[in-house]
Amino acid sequence: MTQPTLEQIASCVAGYDPNALPVAQAQEFISRLVPRVSAVESTALRASLGRVLARDIVSAIDVPAHDNSAMDGYALRGSDLTSDADTVLEVAGTGFAGQAFERTVSPGHCIRIMTGAVMPEGLDTVVPQEFTKPEGDRGVRIPAGSVRTGDNRRLRGEDLARGSAALHAGRLIRPADLGLLASLGQAEVPVWRRLRVAFFSTGDELRSIGELLDEGCVYDSNRYTIWGMLQRLGCEVLDLGVVRDDPAALRAAFSEAAANADAVITSGGVSVGEADHTKKIMAELGDVLFWRIAMRPGRPMAIGRIQSNGHDAILFGLPGNPVAVMVTFYAFVRDALRAMSGMTEAVQPMLRAACTTPLRKKPGRTEYQRGIVTRAPDARWQVAITGSQGSGILSSMSVANGMVVLHHEQGNVAAGDEVDVIPFDGLV
Repeated sequence: MTQPTLEQIASCVAGYDPNALPVAQAQEFISRLVPRVSAVESTALRASLGRVLARDIVSAIDVPAHDNSAMDGYALRGSDLTSDADTVLEVAGTGFAGQAFERTVSPGHCIRIMTGAVMPEGLDTVVPQEFTKPEGDRGVRIPAGSVRTGDNRRLRGEDLARGSAALHAGRLIRPADLGLLASLGQAEVPVWRRLRVAFFSTGDELRSIGELLDEGCVYDSNRYTIWGMLQRLGCEVLDLGVVRDDPAALRAAFSEAAANADAVITSGGVSVGEADHTKKIMAELGDVLFWRIAMRPGRPMAIGRIQSNGHDAILFGLPGNPVAVMVTFYAFVRDALRAMSGMTEAVQPMLRAACTTPLRKKPGRTEYQRGIVTRAPDARWQVAITGSQGSGILSSMSVANGMVVLHHEQGNVAAGDEVDVIPFDGLV
């Protein structure tokens, strides 16, 4: 199947303007661009944690396999209960979990039963032990109104019926899913192969940790935040280090990245600048667009496909400022990589929180401000901005526990107004 060109994709996005592209249109463009992995692996159950399910898992059994008791107590017939007086029943024996109760239980009788024990034929209700009182040597008294017919009984197949889908393809496997799969006896799990992502930083001013910091130079932080964000997504990562602003070095790095990865992420070199060769090399190696996105921080960005040795990779060229790198990653790259990995789950949810201070905002761009979300005295969520919001102040990201999203058409925010917040928990 022939892939659409970037020009064809752009023609499908309403309001497309590469020089002033709203965030929503950029997200739509990227969702149309990125392919999905196609290779499937079979992995052991425990090794499947954090992987993406490649096939629906259909239950071959009923879970639970039998009607059983939801608690310790007495199993009885609901028809034996008296509505306006206590009911007294004779105890015919005890049912234990993992052991079938072989005898027939006659009307007017019940059995002592443990949590998880199979309900004997004819019995349909369990009264909790703490509601009952002994009655003579072999009887039990059940107070009127303490239980209704069908209470405290787990029905066969009520968790999963045989033939039903237990988990659907595209799901990120979580701890509860491991237990669910184990309850089906599923020893191996079909998952999509891990997405391979290569990344590097560009700029003559960057130094790696351990190198001398010459005057005018800075340590490269972007590779470490990008590495961390990719690890959270479960990607296989290829760190190509810091690449100097030299055409030959950049061409070699892009070629190696495109030949060995599904996606390539760079930081720096996508804004206007005489010394930047990055944009030229990107364009040489593939079909690449250069955007000015209506957002703050993170306005410049490159997007497209690059090729090497007959292999295509999706390119995400991010700005160089540390906060802008993280904001553009979360705004555009994270969901794109999730989709490429085969995930079909919804995007990260937002919460509403009252802003503790007024915020100035012009309509016509999306702004991402770092905030600290807490509970107000009235139990509502509230968010305080972390201070200076400069795109180079990485400490603002470290202090924050969420990002305030001020949407494209939104204007000034008054103190006490509610705003959307993307929580960092589970994200960073």
